[in-house]
Amino acid sequence: MNHIKKYFTDLSEEQIKQFEQLEALYTLWNAQINVISRKDIEALYTRHVLHSLAIAKVIKFMPKSQILDVGTGGGFPGIPLAILFPKSKFLLVDSIGKKIKVVNEVSTALGLKNVKAQHIRAENVQGNFDFVVSRAVTKMDDFAKWIKKKVAVKHRHDIKNGILYLKGGNLTEELINFPKANLYDISDFFDAPFFETKKVVHIPIKNRL
Repeated sequence: MNHIKKYFTDLSEEQIKQFEQLEALYTLWNAQINVISRKDIEALYTRHVLHSLAIAKVIKFMPKSQILDVGTGGGFPGIPLAILFPKSKFLLVDSIGKKIKVVNEVSTALGLKNVKAQHIRAENVQGNFDFVVSRAVTKMDDFAKWIKKKVAVKHRHDIKNGILYLKGGNLTEELINFPKANLYDISDFFDAPFFETKKVVHIPIKNRL
């Protein structure tokens, strides 16, 4: 939790309380429905919460922004981002129902009014979103096909609407079909060794009316 306070210094008391609750909530639910490895649950704030919040170092979501989290698992990156941006709206989806149960239980316990969760495949989601966020659920070629028609046409942020993807390693080959991709080294934001090869990938998606 100290990592969160270190890198995000303007949190409200409510936000601090919500972030502090995450460890107990995920420890409780992970014992019943495994969504995080045992090794990772011990490093929850670094490997899951702070990793999710790297997106917030690339963009500040505006009020009323619509964000889709695809393959959210137990709620990452969606739940930490929803805590940080309470005036934005988040739809968290996963094709595995028991993971969505965890998302619903955690978001309810936190009192998050800006989170909805659905047990649904990404390609079947209805609606338009400013950004689609995810943590390396599949190769980018496939991911882009799933969500390309779901990105809103009107841009309201400093960076263009599209994909914000958390992924590590050498991405040169995977992103060869995305020449407009922008890569941000998470190690520039956070100094933990875990982030040395991790990146936020922004890919603008251009849709026409």
